[in-house]
Amino acid sequence: MSFGGGIQIPIRLPLLLTHEGVLLPGSTVRFSVDSPRNMHLVSQRLLRGTSVKSTIIGVIPNTRDPESDTDELPTLHKIGTAGIAVQVVGSNWPKPHYTLLITGLCRFSVSSLLKERPFVLAEVEQLDKLEQYSTPAREDVISDNEELGQLSQKFYQAAVQLLGMLDMSVPVVAKFRRLLDSLPRETLPDVVASMLRTSNKEKLQVLDAVSLEERFKKALPMLTRQIEGLKLLQKTRKMGPDAEKRVLSVRKGGVFPGRQFSLDEEDEDDNEDDTAALERKVQGANMPEAALRVCLKELKRLKKMPQSMPEYALTRNYLDLMVELPWSKSTKDCLDIGAARTLLDSDHYAMDKLKRRVLEYLAVRQLKTSLKGPILCFVGPPGVGKTSVGRSIAKTLGREFHRIALGGVCDQSDIRGHRRTYVGSMPGRIINGLKTVGVNNPVFLLDEVDKLGKSLQGDPAAALLEVLDPEQNHSFTDHYLNVAFDLSQVLFIATANTTATIPPALLDRMEVLQVPGYTQEEKVEIAHRHLIPNQLEQHGLTPQQLQIPQDTTQDIISRYTREAGVRSLERKIGAICRAVAVKVAEGHRVTKRDALTPKGQTQQGDKATPPEMPIVIDHIALKDILGPPVFEMEVSERLTLPGVALGLAWTPLGGEIMFVEASRMEGEGQLTLTGQLGDIMKESAHLAISWLRANAKTYQLTNMVGGPDPLEGTDIHLHFPAGAVTKDGPSAGVTIVTCLASLFSGRLVRSDVAMTGEITLRGLVLPVGGIKDKILAAHRAGVKCIILPKRNEKDLGEIPAKVRAELNFVTIGNLDEVLNAAFDGGFPGTTSEHVHPQLSSKL
Repeated sequence: MSFGGGIQIPIRLPLLLTHEGVLLPGSTVRFSVDSPRNMHLVSQRLLRGTSVKSTIIGVIPNTRDPESDTDELPTLHKIGTAGIAVQVVGSNWPKPHYTLLITGLCRFSVSSLLKERPFVLAEVEQLDKLEQYSTPAREDVISDNEELGQLSQKFYQAAVQLLGMLDMSVPVVAKFRRLLDSLPRETLPDVVASMLRTSNKEKLQVLDAVSLEERFKKALPMLTRQIEGLKLLQKTRKMGPDAEKRVLSVRKGGVFPGRQFSLDEEDEDDNEDDTAALERKVQGANMPEAALRVCLKELKRLKKMPQSMPEYALTRNYLDLMVELPWSKSTKDCLDIGAARTLLDSDHYAMDKLKRRVLEYLAVRQLKTSLKGPILCFVGPPGVGKTSVGRSIAKTLGREFHRIALGGVCDQSDIRGHRRTYVGSMPGRIINGLKTVGVNNPVFLLDEVDKLGKSLQGDPAAALLEVLDPEQNHSFTDHYLNVAFDLSQVLFIATANTTATIPPALLDRMEVLQVPGYTQEEKVEIAHRHLIPNQLEQHGLTPQQLQIPQDTTQDIISRYTREAGVRSLERKIGAICRAVAVKVAEGHRVTKRDALTPKGQTQQGDKATPPEMPIVIDHIALKDILGPPVFEMEVSERLTLPGVALGLAWTPLGGEIMFVEASRMEGEGQLTLTGQLGDIMKESAHLAISWLRANAKTYQLTNMVGGPDPLEGTDIHLHFPAGAVTKDGPSAGVTIVTCLASLFSGRLVRSDVAMTGEITLRGLVLPVGGIKDKILAAHRAGVKCIILPKRNEKDLGEIPAKVRAELNFVTIGNLDEVLNAAFDGGFPGTTSEHVHPQLSSKL
């Protein structure tokens, strides 16, 4: 590379810190950049540079890997090489990094460091003159010094002799032979030393030789050693391949094989050994025949490919991944049913259905070892322990566990991977997960599968169809691998809050297990078995310092949290622990209004006294820490006027109670609906109005002026509170009928009754879903009687026995029975022989 005379490098240079190799003037070397300082240098200087000078950087060898300590600046060598970056290649796999191809220009010494962050910037002094490299003659600098002239002539002859011993059919050897005569004599030591197979220590000696005479003296022994090594190799080749291997092993690093010649600084023998080691790994990976054929083909291409090509790194990364994948490596299942039952019971309270399904899988696995992994989908509200159950299942089986978060994923390449046609391609999350766990039969948790998105990059839910189909996933093909991988031994567990947003084809491939919310009693047990001990440990407390009685826990559950799971409960317990930790840490400074004063401790104003242990959290302390109660039992208070009824609704967060309010005023018979309702719920309201108008005489319903038609001269307004929440579904039909019947008759609905059910125009009540969640919500709200469709009576078997014992259930088949059960003393005009709820037996 030629530069015009008098060209000077900038006096301020950004420094590339490298420990991989040594860049000498006149040589071209490829460097891998992955440390933070070097990454900032590339992104801020090289990628934004628009002129030649902006792409000139300083390459400084250092004694330590720059990535080993990103905070402290490594020890820098005293002399470096200014170079121009002729190529910058970026990649994101296996981690973000750049590859730089740099041509050395001249030596420089570091005068002072100007800054160390975000990259190193130094003031430098140029040691070589660039105009020397533009002179074609070989004698203009050396002719005045006889000793230097003899050294240069000897060095030149040795270089010619070396080239004569190499294979001229190799393009890079032929290119160097053509350049040898045109190179200035003073550049020969740097150029030849960069090509010789020597250690970095020897190359540093050449770099440090600022004097040309010293430079020749350092490089000539290296060149002579290479020639002697080649002579020895040529002799041993005549003795047979075994002798050649012995000589190569003895003189490794000092022999330059005549069939290859490389401008890279890396040792070609090491390269060959590395490729051979990779081939042995491929042969020993025990992969299927199809995958083995692909790997051997890629390995053959890799051997013929120069390392300077960007595709070299892609192919090498591909082969490394293929070798690391667990094609045949698996863990042995722990098939002790008794131990598994004990472990599941100790990790999770309740969840009997899930535990039973896991034990069934273990039992069948024990009888038939070739059973394919089932595809389970846990559906339930947040905070009930779906994810932790998956982790416990892995521990029960003795398998590796890997969680894949799918919330917000909208690119099918996240599942299937990218094709290897561009820099930055990588395998999908399934293959990456298998590489991470290192076995082919782990437990994969596909978290939040109902929150997958769809975009221009494809539908990831469609990409999961092959993964979650036991009839197809034995030959799952990732785009990056482009060969089949057997996923049939993987136990896939998906979690979701609702099945409504899961595509039907994907839902059909999974066994759905409903995970309902917890009862109050179950939450108390969970709190005292798991949550409180965990929070005490996290906050550095012991049971001898803090105690939370069961009465206080019940108060937290009923008055400060209203949820299906236990996440909010755990946060409230954490808040209590933090408040107590402050008191314990500061020696418990007691004041007259201190609610955390242990019982029996004397008040001493503001004097700090050691606390009496344990600190017991009572209702007063609870209010002081968590504030006023968030939830109150408001059911009876809101049912004090006609035109209000209490319904039950299901949401992805669990069951909820829902008030329905109605009012009437003079008008033209119009119906107004408010509360952000869906189309199905609006239809239920119109059905209720039509049925009541058709049966107004039977039930003695009148309008505001006393007429038989409830809507004549009357406008009706139906409102569903919590207007910010979207509501839909048919299960509010019986609640709307009861609410309107109360409005038209002027009678109050019973304050302890909640109801659910779909209605028809003929007055029949149809079954609805989510019965368990709805009943648990009613129980949390303090409701004592529940009206539900007769055909939902079979669902009561899922309700915990203790909850069933505390509730009255009235099963109905038509609206006549609903009205008779919802009002004290029945409803005028009803002909039902239904037993009054107060006298009904508990189911």
